[in-house]
Amino acid sequence: MTRILIAEELADGALETLRAQGLEADVRLGMDRAALLEAVAGASALVVRSATQVDDEVLAAGTDLVVVGRAGIGLDNVDVEAATRRGVMVVNAPQSNVLSAAEHTLALLLAQARNIPSANADLKAGNWNRSTWKGVELHGKTLGVVGLGRIGVLVAQRALAFGMRLTAYDPFVSADRARQLGVELIEDLGDLVAGADFVVVHLPKTPDTAGLIDAEVLARAKPGLRLVNTARGGIVDEVALADAVADGRIAGAALDVFAEEPTTESPLFDLDNVVVTPHLGASTAEAQDKAGRTIADQVARALSGELVPFAVNVAATDVAETVRPFLALAERLGALFAALADGGVETVDISYEGQIADYDCGVLTLAILRGMLARVVDEPVSFVNAPQLASERGIHVSETTSSSAHDYVNLVSLRGTAGGEEVHVAGTLYGKQDAQRIVAIDDHVVDLPPSRHMIVVRNEDRPGMIGRVGTILGEAGANIADMDVGRTPGGVAALMAISTAAAVPDDVVKALRAEPGIISARGIDLD
Repeated sequence: MTRILIAEELADGALETLRAQGLEADVRLGMDRAALLEAVAGASALVVRSATQVDDEVLAAGTDLVVVGRAGIGLDNVDVEAATRRGVMVVNAPQSNVLSAAEHTLALLLAQARNIPSANADLKAGNWNRSTWKGVELHGKTLGVVGLGRIGVLVAQRALAFGMRLTAYDPFVSADRARQLGVELIEDLGDLVAGADFVVVHLPKTPDTAGLIDAEVLARAKPGLRLVNTARGGIVDEVALADAVADGRIAGAALDVFAEEPTTESPLFDLDNVVVTPHLGASTAEAQDKAGRTIADQVARALSGELVPFAVNVAATDVAETVRPFLALAERLGALFAALADGGVETVDISYEGQIADYDCGVLTLAILRGMLARVVDEPVSFVNAPQLASERGIHVSETTSSSAHDYVNLVSLRGTAGGEEVHVAGTLYGKQDAQRIVAIDDHVVDLPPSRHMIVVRNEDRPGMIGRVGTILGEAGANIADMDVGRTPGGVAALMAISTAAAVPDDVVKALRAEPGIISARGIDLD
């Protein structure tokens, strides 16, 4: 019998689903690292929740692993890249907790608006203070939704039932999609905060969103603002939020997530007008049952060779040998394209040129969309759900192929529009090691490897610009790992593509933008 190693507690329904498929559910809870490495040997599948770290060492020990299942939405504890490299499928349950998370957001919204936790504690302490805990109504108020992914949409739909006016900040959602939802899109986050009575956060945690709602944004808040974060800790600067609440600059807040978890100390905990819960967004019986049953079904499908709807990577056998080496490059090109698209991607035409054009490159398109969307939606993006998520955001995707790649054996090129402006990136592989290279950015010819940390600078084509940029980065302690310079066809402006050893702080990027002759500068994190 095929053995499934269950490393963390699952709902009974999940175990029933596995056993009904003729699979052995080997439940071993509370294993330490050594026990896990021993138990995973010989298992065909490993199922975890959030506590078990599935890294390359665990995957190496599981020599017979076909699939790893994460019973929930997040994948922070699973090394997907290592699993893909070893040909192990990774699946999750991305829709299992969206309803519970949306409902918890509304619960916190109401609890904060009506001071329910404080009033409850005060009354139980023997005090009858009706006037102390006077609240506000939701009806007629403006709700600002930061992130219109699945959970954000569910919250918006329910807020309409309260008679709230809806605004949203999400650069990757089209105006048509927002109109369908009855939401007014706001291009600037500060403007949204300035006009909202309530703000709810539904963004993924990425380098771009970490600290997104900081002291500067909160300083623009409308008097009486109440903020709710049920997404990920660290998106909201908790110290800045505590200061703003304590000073009366905003009326209150409610948080279910924190930068460090578990946490039992925070300046927010001392404030009566702040409601806190210990990451309970998915903690309902229904969500846990759905997560367990979903992951059991996905694992069973993977082991039987069927289509797996929530696969977050692609089994090695599903990709042509010629195409497979381009998967990582395609995903990074998608991430770079999205990072350069300040106003949100509207269209993208993906061109496959050279030898790879003779093969089915559909999986590369999925990888591009995954890279493009992974940092802007509030759920893991898989090779299966990427087209749907792109469609929901009004992104028009097209593909073209050509047997000629001009100066390259193979070339993957992305060209599209964002905020009415054209965006273009291209890349290839070279050498026996299939080294990744970015060879074009916005029609500038460049040649450098994609790096986790990059800066793209557009500047006037005049002497001294390269030295000035290098000086600013050097004075800030930023180590340049690689750099290339490209010109526009007309020679009017130049572009510098720079790889750095570490992320360049925002204030350094701002200093670059302020330098005479610099047209634009953007710090990019491709992971």
